[in-house]
Order: sequence, then structure tokens, then C-alpha cells
Amino acid sequence: MNNGPEPRSGGSARRAVWSWALYDWANSAYATAVVAGFFPIFFQMYWNTGVDGAVATSRLGFANGLSGAIIAVSAPVLGAIADYAGAKRLLLGVFMLLGVAGTALLSLVGPGSWLTAAALFVLANVGFMGANVFYDALLVAVSRAERWHFVSGLGFGMGYLGGGLLFAGCVAATLQPEWFGLADKAEAVKASFLATAVWWLVFAVPLFLWVPEPAPRVRGFGAAALAGLREVRHTLARVRAMPQILTFLIAYWLYMDGVHTVYVMAVSYGQALGFGSDKLIMALLLVQFVGFPAAIAFGWLGERIGAKTGIYIGLGVYTVVSLWGIFLTNVWEFFAIAVLVGLVQGGVQALSRSFYARLIPPAESGEFFGFYNLLGKFATLIGPPMFGLFGVWFGQRYSMVALIILFVAGGVVLSRVTERHSLGASVRTGNASGTDAG
Repeated sequence: MNNGPEPRSGGSARRAVWSWALYDWANSAYATAVVAGFFPIFFQMYWNTGVDGAVATSRLGFANGLSGAIIAVSAPVLGAIADYAGAKRLLLGVFMLLGVAGTALLSLVGPGSWLTAAALFVLANVGFMGANVFYDALLVAVSRAERWHFVSGLGFGMGYLGGGLLFAGCVAATLQPEWFGLADKAEAVKASFLATAVWWLVFAVPLFLWVPEPAPRVRGFGAAALAGLREVRHTLARVRAMPQILTFLIAYWLYMDGVHTVYVMAVSYGQALGFGSDKLIMALLLVQFVGFPAAIAFGWLGERIGAKTGIYIGLGVYTVVSLWGIFLTNVWEFFAIAVLVGLVQGGVQALSRSFYARLIPPAESGEFFGFYNLLGKFATLIGPPMFGLFGVWFGQRYSMVALIILFVAGGVVLSRVTERHSLGASVRTGNASGTDAG
């Protein structure tokens, strides 16, 4: 079986790794400045002026859900097509351009135009998440298996740093728009959307120049599409027959639902406790800069103590953070929690990605990462509703109990997965037998 491209050696290998990691630097600006930062606030205060807050929130939730559903449905098929056509970079570029265009066009949307803003946000989100399917799959093309933990951590670390730097500049522009020749905060936020799009586009270029593309498995895109569709059905059956992969995906879904819920609900939770929006934005910025060295350190840690142990450390910190959140009263505590989250958030994501890369057949990484990203997109189906319901039933503070349940459940399921320290024989055995590829 072809296990994918043979990683380059020497300077070209290092250049491929850094070019791949630099894409995380590029697209994390969107995740930070748009998704987590300015868009939710601007959507409610500018594009939904005069609209009840609950209505505005539901519109934003629908836009997020729609974009996630589009990728969740299409990711496995597109990943399989990319595997057969040798088109990971091509499809990454197509989706990236969709994301860049949607982000840039947000800068042109006038006040009250919530529907236009929501539609462009869906376009940008589909581009962002769709490109990540192929970006994640290219991990196996840029380094050898024994370095995947470190390289994956490097990517997330670069993302935290790049996204944090761009976000810091955007925050400065909104706080002091006159320093940048801007009329007011609204114009500064719009300029931030445009700056994010340019940042994303420019820093993505090295990936297309120096990251190797695995060779196509069939000739012609039409043949690849047909083969890819057949392969998705085959992969569904294989995943069900590969208990290690299936068990990991269930564990990943549970604990990543908790991670994503912390990410999307933190600002809302802080506002409910009476903390000012400026301080919450600064805490979000703090997460980025703490996350940069921490994600890289987790990659290094995963090489030495194992990815699963590293993930457990991260889930343990998240559980402590959730317990602390129940009793949170002062803004300094919110900043302390932000530091703790920054220390483990990227590490859990990075080690999960590299751990999964060791479980799957490398030559079919696009297809299998399509399922991985599908679970990632579905990782908001349980957490936020549970978070809200626990708040209604038991009081706002006890919504944090929902997170504890997800982290503990994910950790328990993860304990049933065996970590592989060497691919080779395990992949061949799993593929030959159709059973345990993990």
C-alpha cells in the first residue's frame, strides 16, 4: 500500500514544515479577530441595531450552524476526492479564497444589513473550515510520523501568535481609531475585516509554494470524484470496523465539544457575570499569546510522554477551570482562567490532530481527516445547549457543570484507545485485516 508522499529531507523538509505551519499563522487571524472577536459584537450592535438581543443571538447561531452543517456534510466526500485527485492544495486554495472574499466583503456591509452580513459570514466560515480539512490532511506530507506531534503543535503555536498579533493591531485600531486615520470604532472594525482577509491571503502563499502534494491515485478529476464517493461509503464501513479510530472519534467529539463551548461561550458568560466587554476582549487576546509557546511545548511534550497523556493533562486543566468558573467573582480570576485556557487549548487540539494522524492510513489522510473535521464541526451540538440548559435549571454559574461532564466523559472514552508509537506495521495490519488501525 502507498503510505503517502515520502517527506523531504534537509532544508526542503524544514521549509515545508514552516510553510505548512505558516498557514495556521495566516488563517488563525480569521478565527480570532472575526469569529471570536469582532463579528459577534458587531453583528449585534451594528448590523442588528434596534433588534432584541435574543433575536440577534439566534440569527448569529443560525449562521454558525448553517456553515458548520455545510462542511460537516461535504468534508468526507471532498477529502476523499482530494486523496484520489492529489488535489489537497488546490481545494485548500479554493476554500481559502472563499473565506478571504467573504471576510473582505464584510467591510462593505452597512448598518442594519444583518442578512447580508450573516450570508457573508457563512461564506467566510465555509471557506475557513473547508480549507482546514485539506490543511490538516497535509500534515502527513510535511514530516515523518515521529515528528507529527511536534509539527502539529508548531502549527497551532504559529496560529496563536499570528492571530494574536493581527488581533492586537485590530484592537488598537478600535480603541484609538484616530491613530490609524479612521473616523470611529465602526470604521475601525470594518478595516479589521479587510486587514484579516489580506493577512490570511498573504501568509498562505508559502504553503502553495513549498508544501508537497501527494501524488494522485487516479487520473482526471471526474474519475477522482467517482472514486472518492465510493471510498466514502467504504470508509464509513472501515471506521465502524476499526474500533480504535471509532472510539477516538467519539472521545474527540465529547471533549472537543467542551473545548469549543469554552471558546464560544466565554465572553457571553463573562458578560452575564457583569464584566466589561473591553476586559473580556483583552482576556481573549491574552489567550492568544499564552497559547503560542504552550501549543509548541505540548507538541514537544507529546513526543516525550505520549499524545494521550498530554491530552489528559489538558482535560484536567479544563476541568479545574470549569470548577473555578462556578465560583468566579472577580475580573482578575477571569484573566487567570484565560491564562490556564491558553496553556492547554492549542495543546489539546494539536495532540488530538497528531494522535489521529497515527491512527489512520496516511495515503487516505484527506478522507479520514474529512471525518475528523466532521466531528469537529458537530462538536457544538451538545455543549452550548447543555451549557444553556444547566444555567436555566440550576443557575448561571452551574452551567459550568455541563463542561465538566463533557471533559470527564471524553477522557473516559479516550482511555480505551491505544496510542501507537510507530506506524508501519500497525497501519499495514489494520488495513489488511479491516479491524484495528489504531
